Amino acid sequence: MVSDGSDDGRRLGELAREAYAPGGVLSRAADAFRPRTGQTDMAVAVARTIENGGALVVEAGTGVGKTFSYLVPALLSGERVLLSTATKTLQDQLFGRDLPRLAEALGLPVRMALLKGRGSYLCLHRLDLARQGATLPDRFALRTLAKLEQWAQVTRTGDLAEMPGLDERSPVIPLVTSTRENCLGAQCPKFRACHVNSARREALAADVVVVNHHLFFADLAVRESGMAELLPTVRVAVFDEAHQLNETGVQFLGHQLGTGQVIDFARDLLGAGLQLARGLCDWQQLAGGCERAARDLRLAAGRGPGAGRLRWTDEAPEGANPDTWVAALDALRVACEAAAEALATVDEIAPDFARLHERAAALIERADAFAREPREGSVRWVDAGTHLRLVESPLDIAQAVQTKLLKSGSEEAQQRSWIFTSATLGDDARLSWFTEPCGLGEAEVLRVESPFDYPAQAAFYVPRTMPKPSDPGHSAAVAALAADAVRTLGGRTMVLTTTLRALRAIGESLQRSLEGTANVEVLVQGQAPKRMLIDRFREGATEGRAGCVLVASASFWEGVDVPGDSLQLVIIDKLPFPPPNDPLVEARSQRLEAQGRSPFNDYFVPEAAVALKQGAGRLIRRESDRGVLVVCDTRLVSMGYGRRLQSALPPMRRLTTPTEFQEALDELTRSATTDSSPT
Repeated sequence: MVSDGSDDGRRLGELAREAYAPGGVLSRAADAFRPRTGQTDMAVAVARTIENGGALVVEAGTGVGKTFSYLVPALLSGERVLLSTATKTLQDQLFGRDLPRLAEALGLPVRMALLKGRGSYLCLHRLDLARQGATLPDRFALRTLAKLEQWAQVTRTGDLAEMPGLDERSPVIPLVTSTRENCLGAQCPKFRACHVNSARREALAADVVVVNHHLFFADLAVRESGMAELLPTVRVAVFDEAHQLNETGVQFLGHQLGTGQVIDFARDLLGAGLQLARGLCDWQQLAGGCERAARDLRLAAGRGPGAGRLRWTDEAPEGANPDTWVAALDALRVACEAAAEALATVDEIAPDFARLHERAAALIERADAFAREPREGSVRWVDAGTHLRLVESPLDIAQAVQTKLLKSGSEEAQQRSWIFTSATLGDDARLSWFTEPCGLGEAEVLRVESPFDYPAQAAFYVPRTMPKPSDPGHSAAVAALAADAVRTLGGRTMVLTTTLRALRAIGESLQRSLEGTANVEVLVQGQAPKRMLIDRFREGATEGRAGCVLVASASFWEGVDVPGDSLQLVIIDKLPFPPPNDPLVEARSQRLEAQGRSPFNDYFVPEAAVALKQGAGRLIRRESDRGVLVVCDTRLVSMGYGRRLQSALPPMRRLTTPTEFQEALDELTRSATTDSSPT
């Protein structure tokens, strides 16, 4: 990044403050920009950290404008900057909208690059293989492959997010993208034209590089994605949506072995063998042996798809016969060893075989690791879905952050600047929910309140007659309340559930009860791609279309931005406590008990507070928004810890009776009708 010397030696904080002043550069960069004290305070704190080095943790409430608060000082600093976001969608927003707009307003010649994981880019070599020999599931997949081939001729980046109409759930995507396991590297016949390598080259030459947390931690674990070269050249690193860092990090900082990985290996083994070395080995028998062993291990777990995480504290996961499990894991290792021996005889014929041999060796090593005792300080479990995933991970990322990122006590630590920010990072002054598991206990902490007038803009209601969450009729009662409210509002409602079981029950009940209601469309997570559901929900009752109620769980609790009248009612089915029987939750609770601390007060309640705040944050996104939050869990008003959870929510006005709730809905309906009427 080139500085034009116009700052006349002024400190970065002063320059940042001027950018936020009335008539400053931000008034040209942002639509309807208004100076906000909180936004300026955050920008000055970020500027100070960039100048002095060290770590800064900032909780910036909804509406503060945290993106520009860190971008302005980062760009003005002239330093090389790494920006990491929670999702690829946020990456695209930063790279495609926020950064260019701001760089132009500041008049800075900034070179920017976008870097995603391998699975986001078209692999030209695997596209060739798919064209030649892939067995595609149906004609629709064949059409998708044909469209990908056409798009491959015109794309510059190979970023699949840029291909119009591509469903992110398409079964073709794994066939035309690479993984760390199957990439041929420099031996690939398409290496010079590789989109992944092109993206890495651009990142190494850029002033500002935008990545995501998954890519960052994957690289921290295996040093494979190009970040090993990139990170040492960066002096400023910003992690936006940082509340996801710990859970993202533990996925990558341990060991994993998936039956899906083994089946993919078997498929690639068979394809390469028949295409490049037919007759030299019995490829069908070798591939069949690996695939059979993977399926037998899945059966040995003894649970059907959707069983979730299974404890694994003894010789075998809970519910599995130990002898059957040990034998199945050993059979998997033996099948991979047989494949490795065969591949060793042909690995000089083509680079595909050398890479397959490395993959076989890695699978054998992982199988051996899971046959041994877990490492001290880690937890082991099995994810039982359609495929089986064996996982061993640390309980948090504190040690990795201290040793691999901050490198406390080193000269490098004093020179680097680390900024971590999110709208939700905890419910205490030190934000310990975030700082403790992330190893940031010594970081500077700043909390910036939302500028929204919550008492005027939003109301909060807990239905006192709602059944207990453990009652079998709870989901039906939530659906009944939602259906009545949706009829009043004509849609404009999001129902957030804490479990997939509640998602299905409430979704099906709403579809039945609202069937035939002309002005309402019921959207349920899983029935269409997430992006399609959100786009339809944002449209709302426009251009003659019905208003929407969206029933969703998991990822819809955060990162979903629906400003305006399309969303005016958020209903949360129950308090989002962590599942107590989850192996990772259990292990964290046991560690707290061993330290003489209370797992409930120090873990379960803070987790619920952060998740509740995230869900509530979907409601008010702009100064003009109006809405009601309903939490269908009477524990929020009847239990002592309920006061702590309520204090984590924005200061909305309280509704205490069904009449007050109905009046609030009626008022929203009247205001929406007035706003939409012709002037």
